[in-house]
Amino acid sequence: MRPGKLKIKIQFPAFILLLIAISCSAPKKIAKQDDKTLDYLKEHITYLADDKLEGRRTGTHGEKLAMEYISSQFQAIGLAPKGTEGYIQPFEVNDGKKINDTTSFSINDEELQLGKDYFPFPFSASQSMEALPSPALQEVEMPWFYDINDGIQDNSHNPHFDLNNYIYTNAKKAIERGASALILYNSSDADDGLQFEAKDRQETLSVPVVYIKKEAAKKYFGDLSASLKIKFNISLGEKTRTGHNVVGYIDNGAATTVVLGAHYDHLGYGEDGNSRNTSHEPAIHNGADDNASGTAALIELARKLKGNDKLKNNNYLFIAFSGEELGLFGSKYFTEHPTIDLANVNYMINMDMVGRLNDSTHVVTVGGYGTSPEWGTFYNKYDMAHVKQTELNFKYDSSGTGPSDHTSFYRKDIPVLFYFTGLHTDYHKPSDDADKINYTGELEIVDHIQNLVGYMNSQPKLAFVKTRETQTTTSARFKVTMGIMPDYTFAGTGIKVDGVTEGRPAQKAGLQAGDIILQLGDYPLSGMESYMQALGKFEKGAKTKVKFKRGENTQEATIEF
Repeated sequence: MRPGKLKIKIQFPAFILLLIAISCSAPKKIAKQDDKTLDYLKEHITYLADDKLEGRRTGTHGEKLAMEYISSQFQAIGLAPKGTEGYIQPFEVNDGKKINDTTSFSINDEELQLGKDYFPFPFSASQSMEALPSPALQEVEMPWFYDINDGIQDNSHNPHFDLNNYIYTNAKKAIERGASALILYNSSDADDGLQFEAKDRQETLSVPVVYIKKEAAKKYFGDLSASLKIKFNISLGEKTRTGHNVVGYIDNGAATTVVLGAHYDHLGYGEDGNSRNTSHEPAIHNGADDNASGTAALIELARKLKGNDKLKNNNYLFIAFSGEELGLFGSKYFTEHPTIDLANVNYMINMDMVGRLNDSTHVVTVGGYGTSPEWGTFYNKYDMAHVKQTELNFKYDSSGTGPSDHTSFYRKDIPVLFYFTGLHTDYHKPSDDADKINYTGELEIVDHIQNLVGYMNSQPKLAFVKTRETQTTTSARFKVTMGIMPDYTFAGTGIKVDGVTEGRPAQKAGLQAGDIILQLGDYPLSGMESYMQALGKFEKGAKTKVKFKRGENTQEATIEF
């Protein structure tokens, strides 16, 4: 499950709480026919959470091993391939910018080392140039030199000072005044913390912008009146990696299809900044609960439904998503490039972190409860029929959105359910290992979902109902929230709105899904990091301007937090 999970506090309306009505009973004995399923669950999770898969980070060799394992399981069960390349549906993940190998920079015929002596900013233009400028002069159509120490000193007591934004703004001003390139340096001894930020998504400028590090600057810029022979080739490109959904299908020739899903990717060594590991040393994040547990449940539900000749009123599509931890990349890609007609999808069930059922409380959270009235009908009947036969204690959340893959299907007006056994101290840490899984508890959840699918087999196609939007941040981190669901897959400049919460500041200001927020108050938004930093600047009750793009038009509105 992606990082937003820690930031979400699920709240239940009073009328939903009235429906939570199962008491615990004596431990349930495992039926003989479930012994094999229990063994399979252990086998799947043990493999997927093994160190040799190195945390199953999207686009890595470990993800590929997991992909091959899931594909082989689908094939052995007898599922038909339903990806775009057999069982596989590849998709691209934009990882920001990269500096291409052809980049070079020399001063007075001495080659500088990329990274050690200099680096271009991510918003730099890709260009080659030879010139003989003087650092003391700012001539039209020549490279300009700029000492950022002046700006740092002038803003030393400004708590809102953003050095990157300062550089970007002044680079644009220099371009307007005729600079053909901008070469920055810092003459002070203070550490400015500047480095190449691959995830910086500010709009590319029309000229190269390069930072010369301290030692090189001292060597070459001692005499600002001297002319310097400058020669460089700046080349930046898009940094991408390929993720892979795994898709299998049971075709019963039915008019409707049920989708069952779980993500199988995890954090790798924590390279994407979404780890909660307090150690500074890289460590493999095995993600046994998050989400080898859901993937194992998906495989075993495929096995059970493939072997059930009575459930023929629906087809069944099984999807193991990748890219979930990066922001629902795989599920969003699938819903934008489906391999079946989404208009015929009956409902979608998502399993994310279903391996840590608490033996004391037996609580399972069921999200998406409000996305169809049929969910309430089922659970009312299920509660009455199973009150003395199950240990599961259900808590319901009506919202169809949240930090997992069911959100992508809810956005396509498809009823969803989301199963989750709760957060724990190993969440997004290297300690989320296979020996901590409650396998008998997970088996109970698998059997429950099979019962639900069986019940729904005799029902007509489910009606869809829009629900409230679950927030991805809370006042625990920020004092304010806009009430939007960002599109984490958006690779452009700004924050693309994937959904807007009714009654929240963004909706009241007139923002809509599809808008791209460019600026919040005085703070330009290049991506999620700058968005979160900007939110942290505002207090509850504050008003500010929000600049956004809708279609080809840039608009402005007032937002009150």
